[in-house]
Amino acid sequence: MNVGTFLTKSARSFPGKTAIVHGKSAWSYAEFLARANRLANALRRLGVRQGENVAVLQSNRPEMLESIFACFKAGCGVVPINHRLHPKECCFIIDHSESRAVILSPEFNSSIRDLRGEIPGVRHLVALADAGEDMRDYEELLSGETDRWEDADVRPDDLAWLFYTSGTTGRPKGAMQTHRNLVAMTMNFYADMCRLGPEDAVLHAAPLSHGSGVYAIPNVAKAATNVIAESKSFDPAEILRAIQDHRITNMFAAPTMLKRLVEGGDVDRYDLRSLRAMIYGGGPMYVEDLKAMMTAFGPCLVQLYGQAESPMTITGLAHRDHVLDGTSARMRRLASAGTARTDVEVRIFDEEDRELPPNGIGEIVTRSDLVMKGYWRDPAATAETLRNGWLHTGDVGFMDDDGYVFILDRSKDMIVSGGENIYPREIEDAILRHPSVREVAVIGVPDREWGESVKAIVVPAPGTAVTEQELIAFCKDHLASYKKPRSVEFADVLPKNSNGKVLKRELKEKYWAGRERRV
Repeated sequence: MNVGTFLTKSARSFPGKTAIVHGKSAWSYAEFLARANRLANALRRLGVRQGENVAVLQSNRPEMLESIFACFKAGCGVVPINHRLHPKECCFIIDHSESRAVILSPEFNSSIRDLRGEIPGVRHLVALADAGEDMRDYEELLSGETDRWEDADVRPDDLAWLFYTSGTTGRPKGAMQTHRNLVAMTMNFYADMCRLGPEDAVLHAAPLSHGSGVYAIPNVAKAATNVIAESKSFDPAEILRAIQDHRITNMFAAPTMLKRLVEGGDVDRYDLRSLRAMIYGGGPMYVEDLKAMMTAFGPCLVQLYGQAESPMTITGLAHRDHVLDGTSARMRRLASAGTARTDVEVRIFDEEDRELPPNGIGEIVTRSDLVMKGYWRDPAATAETLRNGWLHTGDVGFMDDDGYVFILDRSKDMIVSGGENIYPREIEDAILRHPSVREVAVIGVPDREWGESVKAIVVPAPGTAVTEQELIAFCKDHLASYKKPRSVEFADVLPKNSNGKVLKRELKEKYWAGRERRV
């Protein structure tokens, strides 16, 4: 089944139901479908064929959902790009994904046009507004097309969503999520996360290029209302007011967002009783923070653990496990990532890919219809990650006797800050470009607001001098702002093993000692 058919069916059954709300503007399901169909027709007229990819670089706005569903319906792979990335990083993804068109919101027009030479495979730049030279105007394209469209006939393993996630080599990898993956994710959502209907409303406060966009699919499939927060930055008061005013029933948020709602949003001032599923994931959650959120929001919290390679769905900590007055065994589960989702298998393997007994520490692996097809244009990484029919997550943990999974660390040293995945290698590569740096190790250190923050430990080159502020500023020219170090420490040497590998665990010890941490 084509994932885009979810929209077609909802619009047929509930044409007058409000589909999208953004500020004071609203679109019905009939209008949503018509605009998505017009865009699908426009892409085809521009020469974008079924099976080709289309990049979407937009902030959260209604056209983001239109673009995603138009690509599904046209049988194209959609490549949503994190709008917080550096323009050069965006261009790498556009070029690597072999995208034939890019649909841009206006704040990115100038930067992408300036780097046009780095994306030679792109035939068309489509601007939502302020289209300049060599760009097509989005609204003009739609106005010239019919809203009649027959959803493309796709195979289950055809690419639907190409999700780029940074890799430890410093280059992002594109996880190929198929129509089968996204349909299975949608069904799994209803089984374990939240039952939905046309009376429901979802709030998109997290990026639509990430988890919130994926979770728009089950909401659209049930003709729920998609409310898109108007502010481009996360405003706790706006989010709480939107929950109250639009009677929001479900939403996805990173733990950092929930923490900011509790600490700075004055939760008690708002009526949040409509919430049935406040779904959180994508970053570290401290147990004490979780308890505060449970007190503030009541029995609506649901946790998920997943990754781009298994879209948002591996394990989950259900409503019933979010308790403040249970036995010690039940309270301990608050530090877990929950149990395997209904149609998902999860095991713990040792280094030889042998299953470990309960409480044995090893790598978390999974298999299901949600596991990606592989990495785009990277057969070696695909073979390594999808060994023997199992997705090897790269996360280290254990499963207790009751099937609850506890994540201990990221085996690939990934840092999760404010719900964003940050890989030290690409930051180290950037810092090492500075002539005054001899060696560097980047680690994640505790941060009460963001979960983790980026810290660089630098060994200066002999006879040189460099300051913390200088290195942080240097990183701004090469990396997205959220990836740059928040602090820099200088050292004479870095601890290493006999093979010369930097022992990052030793560097982390003094920061993490005695702290309870969940990933």
